[in-house]
Amino acid sequence: MRIRTFQGLRPAAASVEKLVSLPYDVVNTAEARAMAEGNPLSFLHVVRPEIDFPEGQDPYAGEVYEKAAANLRQLQEDGHLQREDKPCAYLYELQMNSHRQRGVVALSHVQDYDEDRIRKHEKTRVEKENDRTRLTSTLGANTGPVFLTYRQTDALAGLMERAGEGEPLYDLATEDGIRHRIWRITEGDALRSAFEEVPQSYVADGHHRAASAARVARERREANPGHTGDEDYNWFLTVLFPADELQILPYNRVVFDLNGLEKGSFLQQLQTRAPVQEESDGQASRPGEIRFYLGDNWRSLHLPVPEEADPASRLDVSLLQDNVLQPLLGIDDPRTSDRVEFVGGIRGEAYLREKVESGEAGVAFSLYPVTVEQLMDIADAGQIMPPKSTWFEPKLRSGFFIHTF
Repeated sequence: MRIRTFQGLRPAAASVEKLVSLPYDVVNTAEARAMAEGNPLSFLHVVRPEIDFPEGQDPYAGEVYEKAAANLRQLQEDGHLQREDKPCAYLYELQMNSHRQRGVVALSHVQDYDEDRIRKHEKTRVEKENDRTRLTSTLGANTGPVFLTYRQTDALAGLMERAGEGEPLYDLATEDGIRHRIWRITEGDALRSAFEEVPQSYVADGHHRAASAARVARERREANPGHTGDEDYNWFLTVLFPADELQILPYNRVVFDLNGLEKGSFLQQLQTRAPVQEESDGQASRPGEIRFYLGDNWRSLHLPVPEEADPASRLDVSLLQDNVLQPLLGIDDPRTSDRVEFVGGIRGEAYLREKVESGEAGVAFSLYPVTVEQLMDIADAGQIMPPKSTWFEPKLRSGFFIHTF
């Protein structure tokens, strides 16, 4: 793996609390507009610039991207974003209740992405990739880090431990209860050498940001007759977390109707596929156990895994799709169906139960979370996960670090 330090932009200490924001892809336009209301410093004005236009504005219009660039310039001109004195990397720690994870913020090379040393497990959607490509190109900047994971080494663990011994640059608790602490890493040469011993990393979250960074690099390379490979556009902003520190929550499913079936009939059909038993709650206790809320109580379903199944087909989300959602509920393509809602595990089982009890949904499914090893096995096999398989918590914040090129 190739990484390097960078001389980027980061918030002034007095501005950081108002400036940093949730990533663009975990909030929709209406949510972003509400979060940024009355706060001109919010980084959502850069990563979700359509919020500065009246409702109904085409978010992909040229003036929207130009507004993002103007907002980024204004933050710099007013001193809210400041340039580092020299290139460096950072240690980024997030703490959510008792869970803590620490990662290295540095630049990764687009060639590692193109040549699959940075491995993927999701397909990108064309419109979202086009959007981030145009924003990245217009800004000449990576505004949010791609979330990568890797298998930890002793050398990197030691570097991270030393980096976190001093006073942090930032120590910020956000409104969702997450504590964010950041330190500057001064051992740049040792960091580069240590990552050279890591054979590959994996995109945990941020597939569209990674794909757009690679596209912008290709566009700049083709437009530059003097291209050498050393230009800043060949590198993109990443944060690399060791796999054994990550927390993945389930990505649950709510289906709005039972495809014309009565509850009793649907339950009978489920029982022909696997044993069903009543449960006191919706917390799946192990892989292969799927809990579902139907009528007024929780039940569990234990679907068999075919012996010849490949890594992607063994996932609980795949077993549910292949055995229940498609054959019984008629959801052929969950990517395009408007009859299914994907629910991040952070919302809890109460959300699923309320959807059914209110009559909004016919049935809700609670899954056991995908493991990081499963994610890496699928990426190593060159396979793609089903849509909405992983929900990582805690969420990174955008605006702490900006790589310009």
